[in-house]
Amino acid sequence: MRFPVDRCAGAKLARWLRSVGHDVRDAGESERDPGDAELLALAVAEDRILVTIDLDFGPLVFAGDATHRGIVRLPDCPASERIAILETLLARHRDDLEARAVITVRSGRVRVSRRGS
Repeated sequence: MRFPVDRCAGAKLARWLRSVGHDVRDAGESERDPGDAELLALAVAEDRILVTIDLDFGPLVFAGDATHRGIVRLPDCPASERIAILETLLARHRDDLEARAVITVRSGRVRVSRRGS
């Protein structure tokens, strides 16, 4: 799978995704923070599933009708647990991700939405 990883989600998560064979763009490797709209546009242009902890993408997609290719939101997931959470999501929700869903993990619960894709 192809992902851009928002700088707030962490370089460790981006490195892990690469280590298990995914094509990853780590926003933290850029000289400047591209901002939410630009990062989302890059994800769309390159057909990538965005990984972030930032909740601002929800309003962009659901209220602002921004186009996306799938989003994984981990807003309250501690950095120490993000890899395990994403590993579980990839195993259990691969079809949802490939269908361009928005997946949000909060308080241990997974919410999958296919609206706005």
